[in-house]
Amino acid sequence: MMFVPLLLALIPGMIILTLTSWLCKRGVSPFLKKLPGILTMMAAFTLFYIGYVHIRGFEGAAYGFLSFFLIIFAFISFMIGKKVRV
Repeated sequence: MMFVPLLLALIPGMIILTLTSWLCKRGVSPFLKKLPGILTMMAAFTLFYIGYVHIRGFEGAAYGFLSFFLIIFAFISFMIGKKVRV
């Protein structure tokens, strides 16, 4: 029940983390560094809303777990984007 949403969240999560670290290495503005995390957070809240309001039940819980894992990846992305590189 929890491993399938985790594995589904790993694919976009790794893409988000890779994109964020690439943007940090390029030296772009702080907003662009945090943009992948912001978009992931919006997607996670949307998935949670759809799972809780529209689908419900066990499948809705799977959407909730998926959104939880995406929020974790978004938080890690924010931390990578906030880190000051010298």
